[in-house]
Amino acid sequence: MEFHELSAIFPMMNNEEYPRLLEDIKDNGLVEPIVIYEGKVLDGRNRYKACRELGIEVESQDYTGDDPLKYVISKNLTRRHLNESQRSMVAARLANMRQGERTDLEPSANLPNVISQSEAAETLNIGDRSLRYANQVIESGTPELIKAVDDGKVAVSLAAQATRLSDDKQVEFVEEVEKGIRPRDAMKKAKKADTIEQPVPTDKYRVIYADPPWKYSDERDGNTTGAEDHYRTMTIDEICALPIKEMADDNAVLFLWVTSPLLEECFAVVREWGFKYKSSFVWDKVKHNMGHYNSVRHELLLIATRGSCLPDNRKLLDSVQVVERSNIHSEKPELFREIIDELYLYGKRIELFARKSAEGWNVWGNEVSMIIQ
Repeated sequence: MEFHELSAIFPMMNNEEYPRLLEDIKDNGLVEPIVIYEGKVLDGRNRYKACRELGIEVESQDYTGDDPLKYVISKNLTRRHLNESQRSMVAARLANMRQGERTDLEPSANLPNVISQSEAAETLNIGDRSLRYANQVIESGTPELIKAVDDGKVAVSLAAQATRLSDDKQVEFVEEVEKGIRPRDAMKKAKKADTIEQPVPTDKYRVIYADPPWKYSDERDGNTTGAEDHYRTMTIDEICALPIKEMADDNAVLFLWVTSPLLEECFAVVREWGFKYKSSFVWDKVKHNMGHYNSVRHELLLIATRGSCLPDNRKLLDSVQVVERSNIHSEKPELFREIIDELYLYGKRIELFARKSAEGWNVWGNEVSMIIQ
């Protein structure tokens, strides 16, 4: 018998839970009947599976209520002890259910038309941040990573970080956790191994946009996270050693992201890459970040040139741009790429340490396949 699509918002029991259920049904029989709706199992997938495996007759009854989704949620939350990460995954699946659209669930006349993110979070008693993490895992995680969160083995926040790894490294990360390695230690190991293996492009570029994975010298106390918890970082010397000078045109412009703590050190990178500092944009992130000397809510986009490379468009844009930051570590607003395109109208352009492809740009980095246009 098929499982109803509404039941699929909850994960099946993991390898620790299911054997206990199997043993209980073997000793006591099926105490609670399977519930059927639209000819499919609405509630009791694990019990149905166990009965079939044991060769026990499956007792069932039809669902007669008028809100099957609410019924599924109520039954599972009452019966199962799901942690916040597991509930977050359920909420993400719930919020992404749309009538007639392609999802992981088959369309049904009884699926709700719209379930908002906030409604899903409230229903499953989770925070908005956890729901965003879960959406990221479902959208970008491998099946192995998704299952690890569903099984309660990896926190959804850590899994969201893991989505920044290559698919192979995500799988290796989960395998390490399965071996008993502490998830955060497994993450650090995976990130160190997930180095940038793509060759640096040999073309010449007029516009270079870079967001290096700067390494910070301060130690974390274990209760907060830093760049090392999200991706492999590089020292100033490692960044300086990249052959960027060779890929820059004689007349070129560099847009370089840097945070306040590294402002002084970053000028060594500007010089080694063959550029001279000219000006900067300030990104006002609106939300505050933890800092040692103040509550930091800005980041700097330095402008440096090689040779003569004034903007083609002489319009003077505001040096301070206000865009509320996302909850994805170090993610930069697309607005700044649009600003670069508005100022520099021609010439080959490349984004270094890119996270996604962009029309009209070559990209190079650990999180994208190198694209040369």
